[in-house]
Amino acid sequence: MSDPERAMLLSVHPRFATAILAGSKTVEVRRQRVAAPPGTPVLLYATAPTMALVGMARIVSVHVASPREVWSAHRAQTGITQREYDAYMSGAAQASGLTLEDPVSFDEPVPLSALRATGAFHPPQSYRYMKSGDLRQVAEAGPVVGTALREALGGLVLA
Repeated sequence: MSDPERAMLLSVHPRFATAILAGSKTVEVRRQRVAAPPGTPVLLYATAPTMALVGMARIVSVHVASPREVWSAHRAQTGITQREYDAYMSGAAQASGLTLEDPVSFDEPVPLSALRATGAFHPPQSYRYMKSGDLRQVAEAGPVVGTALREALGGLVLA
């Protein structure tokens, strides 16, 4: 069960955001331990040159293990080559594989400028958790995002 007051904001390269939203990439890998319960909503922030919230998905599970074990379990779902994975994981002691489901593309991506117009907004280097105040700010910046968040979070946080 997800915390109704929390979602994850995940920064991804535009190529990977597109693949997640298309359903061809169902596992996102990170170099550090990610502790998010199943059901956690994930807002996808596509980095430069897009620089916008482009969609969302939901965490099914998080597999934390050695980089080798995460690759072995999820390689076909990561949307990257082993060379890219190895370069990204170089020097990492552990890795997390976030299995995602229910991707939703926003009809109108919310650009960074709109997110910052509603208050201080800083896209994370990797990811960060968002509490109710952050979520309200994002919902104000993009009505489509607000609608999707209300559905994902049961409307409680954004009321």
